[in-house]
Amino acid sequence: MGGINPAGRTSGHQSFHRTVIDALPETTRQQTLLGLASLMGRIHHDSSDGWHDGNGERADEATLASRHDDHIRRHTLIRRIEDERFGDAGIPAGRQASMRLDAPLRVSMSRRQLPERIPDGWLIEVLDERQVAVTLPAGDFEVMLPDRREALVRSAGQLPSGFDPAAHYRSVHHPRALSMTIFAASDCFGQSGFEWDQLRHQLDPDQIAVYAGNSIGQLDEAGWGGLLRSFATGNRATSKQMPLGYGQMPADFLNAYVLGSVGATGAMQGACATFLYNLRLGVDDIRLGRRRMVMVGTADAPITPEIVEGFRVMSALADDASVKALDALALLTDEDYQRVCRPFARNCGFTIAESAQFVMLMDDSLALELGAELLGAVPEVFINADGYKRSISAPGIGNYITLGKSVSLAADILGEQAIRERSYVHSHGTSTPMNRVTESHVMDAVARAHGIQRWPVVGVKAYLGHSQGSAAGDQLMSALGSFDSGLLPGIFTLDAVADDVYAERLDIFREHRPFRADVSFVNAKGFGGNNATAPLFSPEVTERLLTRRHGEATMTRWRHRREAVRERRQAFEERSLRGDFAPIYHFGEGVLEGPELEVDAHGIRIPGFEHPVSLDVDNPFGRLDD
Repeated sequence: MGGINPAGRTSGHQSFHRTVIDALPETTRQQTLLGLASLMGRIHHDSSDGWHDGNGERADEATLASRHDDHIRRHTLIRRIEDERFGDAGIPAGRQASMRLDAPLRVSMSRRQLPERIPDGWLIEVLDERQVAVTLPAGDFEVMLPDRREALVRSAGQLPSGFDPAAHYRSVHHPRALSMTIFAASDCFGQSGFEWDQLRHQLDPDQIAVYAGNSIGQLDEAGWGGLLRSFATGNRATSKQMPLGYGQMPADFLNAYVLGSVGATGAMQGACATFLYNLRLGVDDIRLGRRRMVMVGTADAPITPEIVEGFRVMSALADDASVKALDALALLTDEDYQRVCRPFARNCGFTIAESAQFVMLMDDSLALELGAELLGAVPEVFINADGYKRSISAPGIGNYITLGKSVSLAADILGEQAIRERSYVHSHGTSTPMNRVTESHVMDAVARAHGIQRWPVVGVKAYLGHSQGSAAGDQLMSALGSFDSGLLPGIFTLDAVADDVYAERLDIFREHRPFRADVSFVNAKGFGGNNATAPLFSPEVTERLLTRRHGEATMTRWRHRREAVRERRQAFEERSLRGDFAPIYHFGEGVLEGPELEVDAHGIRIPGFEHPVSLDVDNPFGRLDD
């Protein structure tokens, strides 16, 4: 697993540890603070001289953790948006105004600034290949003047302050989500304890797949956002903006610049359920024997004025005016902005966020052969639509099916007692009034059907915000952290469960609590009727299932191989803790165009891969000439 979100780096469970930091053992809490301070550029580590503060002063770990504790708490998770456009500077905008010319006026402008249809009376003189002189006649005009508009939403779940994923590799005008992809996928590979060369020599190139995308695409300046604004602002569109804006581009970047993979690729979009949709593709491929290793992930960076405004006018976001009205406040402080997301409490909308999350899936035989660390197992991902709807953004009935199927499958594998006593729900928990009612009813109904009395419910968006297509990735990574630590994060913004929440069979709580789970149900309810739920088994359950399938002798050999993998994982974690990041980015390296291949009737041998691609494919029809 690997990634980056408002709580920090995913590997080493650092982002999870940030959400439960006050419940951690002191040593783990201190290491979490050091890792975040390093990630945020507040401290630095010298291999010969230890830790140094930002001013170069040498200090011990305990001192540095204490010194930067407050800054880290104020500049991670949900908080006031730090982009100056959302502050006093204001969001650039245009303002329609009337103007009268008493005499003709000659002005210079770019050719790109000329309107498509030249108004009557304008005289155009070409100055050079880019500039023209325009003589405007006397009279009345309607003109668009540059202006600034006050931001109406000022809170979001942003990556930790001071961290820029593009600064850690040779990024050239990459949209933010794609820079996050490079960092997150590299984090996943480093955390796995494997080198890519080791894996690609183990597998047929066609036994590898990458399913990664996002729900919105790249709508910042380096992607489609800048492309669509180019004519209106008089700027020149670039050759990168069009291709880099596509929603499947995270998968494309992994293939082209991280893995050099030639296996299956693609992205399945499903609004807020996008991560689980891509996870479904990977799980299906492995269960059907089509692939042996699959990289699955999403990367969303939607904190732009246009996207924020789009969700605001839908009344989906917790805008400043709504938060003030909800809490009877005249002004919002930094502390108020940190508490705007309140799943299952009195709330007024979700909080937008950015995140990139990746997991590496393997079939069980490959994982045991390689000595892979078993973080958990996903037996299936269930996806269902809502049917007929009044509004395309309104919730419907599909989530009853996805959660119901997930719990039934887990009960069939683990038994009803495990579901009643050792399971919990990682809820979608967006913090909208509609979600708190509809999702709680889904969970309460399923709990009743299985005889669950007090089903624990986690709502991690209270900390991270809603990262759109990456949201279920944030939830899954948090669930892995809970398996590792035995802690469930409480909903810290929960003063009281709202009166309209269906909570008779649910346990919705504020404080972090110890809980040893066999299974976590990762739930997503997306705009448009995109519902998905994945049962995620704990490492202990996963090991028991594999022992039953492969036998104790095979598991003993796996544990022996795992020791070397764990050593590499630990070395990576120590480097990451010190801020020693080296994202995998192979631009222009190992490029193949066709003549380098060896092709025969039964296979294609590719330079750099140990095994050829087999061309002996399954024939579902049989030969016609038999």
